[in-house]
Order: sequence, then C-alpha cells, then structure tokens
Amino acid sequence: MSIQNNLSNIKATLPPHVTLVAVSKTWPVPDLMEAYNAGQRIFGENKIQEMADKYEQMPKDIEWHMIGHVQTNKVKYMAPFVSLVHGVDSLKLLAEINKQAKKNGRVIDCLLQMHIAEEDTKFGLDEAELNELLASAEFKQMENIKVTGLMGMATFTDDEAQIKKEFSNLQSVFKSLAGKPTTNNLQPTTLSMGMSGDYQLAIACGSTMVRIGSSIFGNR
Repeated sequence: MSIQNNLSNIKATLPPHVTLVAVSKTWPVPDLMEAYNAGQRIFGENKIQEMADKYEQMPKDIEWHMIGHVQTNKVKYMAPFVSLVHGVDSLKLLAEINKQAKKNGRVIDCLLQMHIAEEDTKFGLDEAELNELLASAEFKQMENIKVTGLMGMATFTDDEAQIKKEFSNLQSVFKSLAGKPTTNNLQPTTLSMGMSGDYQLAIACGSTMVRIGSSIFGNR
C-alpha cells in the first residue's frame, strides 16, 4: 500500500472534528512529500533538530507539531516555526516556550501532557499538578503561549479495558478544564490521545486529535 492510500484509508475513518497528525519522525523528506502531495499538512516530529531540518526543506504551509519530550535548551530552535507543542509537562518548560516565543514575536500553542498510563516511563502531570500550574501567578502572566488542551498516552498493552479507562480518565480531566473560564493563554479545545494502535478507541473516548505514524508510513 502506498502512503497516499494509507492516508485516504485512515482519513475515511476519522470524524470531521478529529485532526490527524502524521507522525513523520525518522522518515525522510520524500516520504513526507508523498503524504503532503496527498493532502496532509500536519506532521509530528519527536526530535527538534530533525523537525527544524525538515521545516527548512519542505513547503511553508505545513503545521509542525513537536510530539516528543522537549528539553528546555532546545526550545529556541523550534520557536520560530512550531505550530503546536504536545508534551508540555512542567511550568519550567512552559516558561521557556513563552520566553522563546516572545523573542520571535509569536504566541505558541501548547498541550499540557497528563500522566495517565500505569508505566513509570511516561512523562506528564497529575490532576493536582495541572491545577496548581494553571493557578500559578507565573502562568497567568505568560502572554506568548496558549494552552489549547491536553495530551496523554495510554499504557502500552493489549488490554482494551485498561486503555479505555485511561482515555476516559483523561477525557474527564479535559472536560473539567474546558469548563473553566477561558483567558488569553488558556483556551482548551484539543484533546490529543490515540495512536496507530488505539486511535479509534481514543476517538470513542472523546479525542479530537490523533497521532498516527506506522499506519501511514509503514513499520521501520
């Protein structure tokens, strides 16, 4: 199956309100261009340097999403162009994105990453930490970021009930966040959860953004 066919098959299964992020990490530019020529405009990378290199080489109407764990010292390299940062898991990282966005005269959209999996290896905030961050004076003063929602990754398991429970927990946190008064830097409309193996379950649990790589580009 070609990348173009894979993309149209996946898009045919997505409701209109769900955004598809094509996870293009480690794939070369010609493969991304095949997806681009088939109409895909949102790509997700997990290494800032690789994303910056691809940004330089590819059309400028692409939205680049940073979906990996972000080190604060690398934020400056993506600040001029990144559209959405998925994995923001600390006030310190948010402050750095805000600082670098300001230098570039931009407002950068961010998703706060919630820890929903039972694995210790996944990064993220718990609900108490989320509320503490949003209530902090430092967050309220940030003018160059906008928190547009939440992101979470389920446990890597074949146990569908377990995954569903984790997605449902994240959806309820998102609902309570979406119920808060919006401000310039808090406008939660996006719930990013679901990857190649579990995106249909994620959508059933309220996801509005899915990150799909291997089902589009194939397996490494």
